[in-house]
Amino acid sequence: MTDLYAVVGNPIKHSLSPEIHHQFGLQTQQDIGYEKILAPLGEFAETAKKFFTEGGAGLNVTVPFKLDAFEYADTLTERAKTAGAVNTLAVQADGSVLGDNTDGAGLVADLKHHLGWSITGKKILLLGAGGASRGALLPLLKEQPAQLHIANRTAARAVQLAKDFSGYGSLTAGGLADIPDGFDLIINASAASLAGERPPVADAVVGPACCAYDMVYGAEPTPFMQWAADLGAKTSDGLGMLVGQAAEAFYLWRGVRPQVEPVLATLRERLYAKLQEEPGNK
Repeated sequence: MTDLYAVVGNPIKHSLSPEIHHQFGLQTQQDIGYEKILAPLGEFAETAKKFFTEGGAGLNVTVPFKLDAFEYADTLTERAKTAGAVNTLAVQADGSVLGDNTDGAGLVADLKHHLGWSITGKKILLLGAGGASRGALLPLLKEQPAQLHIANRTAARAVQLAKDFSGYGSLTAGGLADIPDGFDLIINASAASLAGERPPVADAVVGPACCAYDMVYGAEPTPFMQWAADLGAKTSDGLGMLVGQAAEAFYLWRGVRPQVEPVLATLRERLYAKLQEEPGNK
């Protein structure tokens, strides 16, 4: 019998999740169906209940419903509790719904296993103090970096976020103008790249042999990636994080861990082909 899964969001047309999980299913020989669900704003709970009542086994949750999913879940994983948001719902054996947040795990998996970038013992700068940063912090801290500094336009938000996670590791925080120099790894979790900008941070934060990671992905490097590359850093966008968080959700649902690399390669090829189709790139 085919088990049914879906991704819920608004908008949802752009989502790559159905293709990702279809490839995971073929790869692992799991009999699953996967669809997109456009939920009306303010009606997440009704949409999720209908899906599960009709036999759905699990949901991925995207913008703007991650807080709604947090409230909907009967129980929460530790990483969902600390993130304050849920991106994955899974029906348990007793019929209850577990809420998880796989974003940070996807980030760490991409950094370590796909890119081969070290976290343990390294100086890490996390740009932004919103939901993306909150979801990443616990998995990053569990890797035991030497330093993790949170920087945000509004320094108070960064300081509060550091306080919220102080029980999980040593954190420092502040504004964008007073960031210490010389980081090994810089992660852009801010919304700047979505606006075609980069966070206004000093060049000195880029240390020797630095790596720079942008959670946003696209066919071309983001302004943040371009800036870091010009300063000699290795760079990556967040496409691997997208596939990695999906793999973590798939493992939660199916108990089988799919291979990320083949799916990531397929999506990267698609993005490149789309870029070549645009006027002026042929």
